[in-house]
Amino acid sequence: MRTARSTQMRCLATAVLIALLLSGCQSAGSDGLVVSDAAPEISGPAASAIAGDMVSRLAEQIGPGKATVALKADDSPFGQALEAALKGWGYAVVTDQKADDKQKVVSLAYVILPFEGQVLARLSTSNVELGRAYTVTANGATPASALSLLKRG
Repeated sequence: MRTARSTQMRCLATAVLIALLLSGCQSAGSDGLVVSDAAPEISGPAASAIAGDMVSRLAEQIGPGKATVALKADDSPFGQALEAALKGWGYAVVTDQKADDKQKVVSLAYVILPFEGQVLARLSTSNVELGRAYTVTANGATPASALSLLKRG
């Protein structure tokens, strides 16, 4: 039987682990962001649930639909789900092509890592990083930790 203290300690340990993993050494692209990477074994429903949740939290930070998002083209289930979620929130998404110079462009990178039965998700822009752990099921994914938010500047 779990006690409230053991549950709190597990949540704290998960939060610390997420912070360490998500801020750890990653290879950086030319814009200073991590290189996008998603585990291919994540199912479509799980990828959609994670992308939907993370994009809703990103919209809280950068404003819904107020920017063009530059995203690395990706055929992974998460890459496709992320692009669909961004468009669903009203963002214009560019992949390989250049954006209109008059528009505000936000470069976005992501990392999806399976870890100890959960999935760790991270979205990064030059100004904000979001991270969260998810429990993945056959029908989707649910948040397993609080949202980690890092603002720069």
